[in-house]
Amino acid sequence: MVLEKARLEKQIDFLETLGELKNIFRANSIIGGTRRENSAEHSWHIAVMSMILAEYAPEPIDSLKVLKMLLIHDVIEIDAGDTFCYDDEGNMDKADRETRAAERLFGLLPEDQSIEFRQLWDEFEEASTTESRFANSMDRFLVIFQNYRNGGGTWKLHDIPKSKVMERQMPVKQGAPALWEKVEEVLVQSCRNGFLRDDEAADS
Repeated sequence: MVLEKARLEKQIDFLETLGELKNIFRANSIIGGTRRENSAEHSWHIAVMSMILAEYAPEPIDSLKVLKMLLIHDVIEIDAGDTFCYDDEGNMDKADRETRAAERLFGLLPEDQSIEFRQLWDEFEEASTTESRFANSMDRFLVIFQNYRNGGGTWKLHDIPKSKVMERQMPVKQGAPALWEKVEEVLVQSCRNGFLRDDEAADS
């Protein structure tokens, strides 16, 4: 292969910028609660999770495609920041901020890679394919264990009710339905332990 200097410079520019994802801290803490998780760690963790749990996809999937989606799905947070999922105000302009970020950040790459990465990001956001729905399920599935192992974590800190968490976890039911029973089990146990407010019980 002949080295194309202009192409390599664009790739290096993107890779250097990618390092900034390590400085974007999420609302959730790592398991153990010693510090907040950064977005690069989150992406790595759910990418590995997708390899381990691929057998729970409802049909055969392109695992490499899922890995690519999960490793780049939060790159846009370099510009857009991490928006807490239960922050109603912050989520109002989230889509616009992230779209602008996708245009700039993936635009740093050579055209062929820019198109590929943007298409993968769009597919993840649209959750319109088996791979993207499974990828989204992994993005949500990890969080319930982080909060459970951290004694409620952000659920308890922000007094999030069970019904909202169930709604937030619906991509698991759609993308990896075999895992839904585990989601319900963890949330029931979280309510019993006082980690999560059981508004459903209060309404019954």
